[in-house]
Amino acid sequence: MDPSSGNDGKTSTGRRFLIVSAGMGSGHAAVAAELMRRLEGAGHTAAQVDVLELLPPGVGRGVREFYRVAVCHVPAVYAGVYAVFLRPGKGPRPGNGPLAALAERRFLQLVERWRPHVIVPVFHLAAQLTGRLRARGSLTVPGAVVITDFAVHRQWLHPGNDLNLCLTSGIAGEVRRAVGRSAAVSGPLVARRFHAPAEAEGWAGVLGGTERGPVLISTGAWGAGNHVLETARVIAGAGFLPVVLCGSNRRLRSRASRTPGVVALGWVTDMPGLLAASRALVDNAAGQTALEALAAGVPVIGYRPIPGHGKDGVRRMAEEGLTAHATGPRSLVRALDEATVPGPVREWRAAEARRLFAADALPHLEDLAGAGPGPRAHEV
Repeated sequence: MDPSSGNDGKTSTGRRFLIVSAGMGSGHAAVAAELMRRLEGAGHTAAQVDVLELLPPGVGRGVREFYRVAVCHVPAVYAGVYAVFLRPGKGPRPGNGPLAALAERRFLQLVERWRPHVIVPVFHLAAQLTGRLRARGSLTVPGAVVITDFAVHRQWLHPGNDLNLCLTSGIAGEVRRAVGRSAAVSGPLVARRFHAPAEAEGWAGVLGGTERGPVLISTGAWGAGNHVLETARVIAGAGFLPVVLCGSNRRLRSRASRTPGVVALGWVTDMPGLLAASRALVDNAAGQTALEALAAGVPVIGYRPIPGHGKDGVRRMAEEGLTAHATGPRSLVRALDEATVPGPVREWRAAEARRLFAADALPHLEDLAGAGPGPRAHEV
């Protein structure tokens, strides 16, 4: 939790940035790590903190476990939570402000000790935390929220935050109208190793050979998904090799590994190489794995999304022209046919993906950090 594990803040020309993430899956951690790399590469000092660790003992762990169980095992419950607390819409609704309030004291102590020039939430609870404090005047450090979702639910948004960085111009416009504060296009924060040519030969022995090549099925870090093995059978029936990315879900991996014609993988460290060896990614959450695939030039098809933000995000990615959205087995096969052979639709989506990554969060954060003299650096 302590940002003193980062650089010591003594740089003379750089600024200090405090990134507030959350240990929910792996996507937010990947975003925070890439943002730190870019900031430090530009000569700044960056550190990160997990907002769940700022909550009273046991509360953050309980929040994470409830979310994991709901998404993986009782998706109808998560769909209800999303509809009540998160889904965009007019009128008053309950929010996570009371939960954010539990982290305020420890967060303000951290800020006072480390004295950042800009605070950067990359998780919606963190955005509520900084927004509430800024609105009350309890936090003098500006906050720039990096919104990682294509479907921007209401808990990302708080008028107290100074800047919202969004994936696309359309999303930025919606956010600007919703909160009346500045919103800019930053594109996705995806590690540069996904943009560079990757070595795929190492996967040849694992994936074997099929007529049309491997197709990845993403289920996130926790192995969440609806009818994953049925999806694998549809893909196999179309002549591809279905490769199920099971994350930490041992039960799913065991079941998938016993399914004929299916390759089941646990946690994969060489995702660039695996993507380079694959023809397409079938995605169910519109999260970081989908963005990594687009960065690597691998076409993405949204199919059987998880409820809530997954369903809305998959639909929004397709509306942005970045992916296909298959609504049934036949639609999935058609989308795979279209995505894996040269043609105008494939080229159009590839061009949209390249345009998505043209923007960068770094200049916006540097502008915000340079707007004033900044607080005096204190030793941690």
